[in-house]
Amino acid sequence: MLQDHLVVKNKKYLIWDWNGTLLNDAEYCVRCMNDVLNKHHLENIDLKKYKDTFTFPVKDYYQAIGFDFNKVDFEIPAMEFIKIYYKYLNDVDLHNNAVSTLTFIKNKGVKQLALSAMEHSELLNSLTSKGIIQFFDEIRGINNHFANSKLEIGKQLLEDVGANKDDFVMIGDTIHDFEVATGMGIDCILVSNGHQSAERLSTVSNKIVPDLESLVTIFNS
Repeated sequence: MLQDHLVVKNKKYLIWDWNGTLLNDAEYCVRCMNDVLNKHHLENIDLKKYKDTFTFPVKDYYQAIGFDFNKVDFEIPAMEFIKIYYKYLNDVDLHNNAVSTLTFIKNKGVKQLALSAMEHSELLNSLTSKGIIQFFDEIRGINNHFANSKLEIGKQLLEDVGANKDDFVMIGDTIHDFEVATGMGIDCILVSNGHQSAERLSTVSNKIVPDLESLVTIFNS
């Protein structure tokens, strides 16, 4: 578990990633993707394969699991996945301790923001359906369904808030989240029970916790 408690000392803003960090949707993504793979007569993946291959931009992930974009345009399987994913998304649970963690951070007086590679209107719907939208002072998603980099909207978020970058810490579950936080010039803690394994996350950072409960422990130290 992350030992450097100073990474959260005196932070005034916590930027949450959504998918995989608060929303426990990795296994659901595997099931949705296998439906798409079956449609294209490609080999199915399991959770380990998913965590070993999922990446940003997601087009690279699609290639890694067998799609040949000389034979099919990326947008075709991508939109097939999105259609399946949103069909039953409301049935996907939050991670254990997500609500208690959000409540704890709020009670600490830290403002919470959401920054996601989910399309913005769908992000609002998802946060609302889970009954947690009230925890967030700012919510930013991307403007399309293809999960491109959220760095630019992250930079705009910082500009709109107008606080010192030292006042922020980002919580995510992927190497991309670390890269986004680095590009924004802010601290980052990665949670390893989301879309990428602790082994992959450790290639870019040593600020890793196994779950949200561990994150609370750090803030409470």
